[in-house]
Amino acid sequence: MGILAVPALLLLLLGISGIIYIYQSVKWLLSKSAVQNKVVVITDAISGLGKECSRVFHTGGARLVLCGRTWEELEALYDALISVGNPSMTYAPKLLLLDISDINCIQDVAREILNCYGCVDILINNASMKVKGAVQSISLELDKKIMDANYFGPITLTKAILPSMISRRTGHIVLINSIQGKIGIPFRAAYAASKHAAVGFFDCLRAEMEEFDISVSTVNPTFICSYHHQPAPGNWEASIWKFFFRKVAYGVHPVEVAEEVLRTVSGKKQEVLMANPIPRAAVYIRTFFPELFFAIVASGIREKLKTEEE
Repeated sequence: MGILAVPALLLLLLGISGIIYIYQSVKWLLSKSAVQNKVVVITDAISGLGKECSRVFHTGGARLVLCGRTWEELEALYDALISVGNPSMTYAPKLLLLDISDINCIQDVAREILNCYGCVDILINNASMKVKGAVQSISLELDKKIMDANYFGPITLTKAILPSMISRRTGHIVLINSIQGKIGIPFRAAYAASKHAAVGFFDCLRAEMEEFDISVSTVNPTFICSYHHQPAPGNWEASIWKFFFRKVAYGVHPVEVAEEVLRTVSGKKQEVLMANPIPRAAVYIRTFFPELFFAIVASGIREKLKTEEE
């Protein structure tokens, strides 16, 4: 019996692995089919994450409207999507220039977006701007610019598209935000403030849109790494600050986030937190044990200043 138990266990494990693989494959195919023929608008489509979202939704058969700040990069993305897409199953994307931080132009671009197909099924607010520095070193003008890009821009575009969705009583609005909309990290005050504001707005919007059958989702990754970026060595790399906040694998890859956005749309998830256990725990500690959270943050600041002095 002992000799037979080993191959039986191996067969059982293989069977379970096969079932899990088939389940995940079917779920992924269903996610892609859920966006087929849907009109999907993606802002900042020329960013690393924007390109991956464009690829995922394009191969899923969505009718894309891609927005970006430079026409050359939009055309390059268009060519890349066309070259890998199946013409019988995909649509040629439509391209529009949009700087989400230029609030004055958003209404006009929104009208162009609606003119492309007459409606919008899914709006993916992806555009974002980052800044790093101590509060006293960041000018008020830069604070306002960050708020325009990360808060006023997305909500202005959302408000411009919303009446069309309400009249059709269907639609899905996605905000790709950040874990910093949940917890504030020192030296990111302007960025964290804009992300907190966006979370508050879209949380309220979700409740208000329920009667119109319009879904509102927020996807909050720790931070999105570049394709080839690796952490630079530092004197305080192993500090409690880094241990507490940094994702073990050094960020979330754009492909991971894009695929999660597709699953979020397909499953109509309300909120997604993409984080490893340590930063995920930080969110809960901030909520239930704020004094402990602030103590850890302060410890990290002191250690950083001490290291810089040395």
